[in-house]
Amino acid sequence: MRDAVQSDSGASVGFIAGMPKAELHVHHVGSASPRIVAELAERHPGVVPRDPAALRDFFEFSDFAHFIEVYLAVVDLIRTPEDIRLLTYEVAREMAQGQSLRYAELTCTPYTSVIRGIPIEAYSEAIEDARAAALRDFGLRLQWIYDIPGESGIPAADATLDYVLNHPTDGLVAFGLGGPEVGVPRPQFAAHFAAARAAGLHSVPHAGETTGPQTIWDALTVLGAERIGHGTSAAQDPALLAHLAHSGIALEVCPSSNIATRAVERLEDHPIRVFRDAGVTVTVNSDDPPMFGTTLNHEYEIAAELLGLDRAGIGELAKTAVRVSFADEAFKDGLCAEIDAYVGNV
Repeated sequence: MRDAVQSDSGASVGFIAGMPKAELHVHHVGSASPRIVAELAERHPGVVPRDPAALRDFFEFSDFAHFIEVYLAVVDLIRTPEDIRLLTYEVAREMAQGQSLRYAELTCTPYTSVIRGIPIEAYSEAIEDARAAALRDFGLRLQWIYDIPGESGIPAADATLDYVLNHPTDGLVAFGLGGPEVGVPRPQFAAHFAAARAAGLHSVPHAGETTGPQTIWDALTVLGAERIGHGTSAAQDPALLAHLAHSGIALEVCPSSNIATRAVERLEDHPIRVFRDAGVTVTVNSDDPPMFGTTLNHEYEIAAELLGLDRAGIGELAKTAVRVSFADEAFKDGLCAEIDAYVGNV
């Protein structure tokens, strides 16, 4: 009989918490916990509550548009390079402590900070300083995905491309696209992604979270996507599922996020099983974990239940994230070996 992992099993929860992991779809500002947000709100009083308990109510979303509204309210708390450094370092602390993350590709949106008065040079210096400290203090290797905030259109895309071409950091590995999908067609950013890819960056746009499969096709065929952020609606298109399975292009699946933003009505209806059964490569991620009341550990618990995974299966899921990451091959091999050793010894 398989050693099935249930989310209400203390031993199984402990197994997941202790397992070395990588995360590929997690947002910089969206990872600010109530503790971090409260500290920032104390520095910059305004519409965001300073009480961590009140923040839980603040992070209750009626739909995706409301989520974006709340998200940008938190962005407004990040006003100085010191705020950027604090946010990045403290997010790294919480990733590493209690979640056993060894590697994360953190999606950053420098445009929203630069338009609020932080020069891109200061932004870059702050995240790189925190990146070095995170590796030194927590053993967590961070890399950056700079994404275009889709709601800000072509001016944001132009600026973000300028950052990656003219102000790159050592940790920058990919170019992304986030924010609303409705009313933000992916093809308008084709030239930006082409230039970023020509500069050696990987392409990882969000697509198919709140729109249909055509958005995913556009991300693949027009933006050259190497992974798809969310991709929830791919389940509606058998031809798309077959293409994803054949190409090995991974979906960055975020179950709790999809429920919180109403992209999926109920967890039991989540298409992650459809993806797995179609042979699509799947990774599990937390997206904006404190805002959605989750952690990467909890997302693995959800995936284990939905997919019926035993401990070996959970280990394979963790190794999939490592394999489709943009880390170097030697690091991937080492982390996969660490996961194998952990699964074999626990």
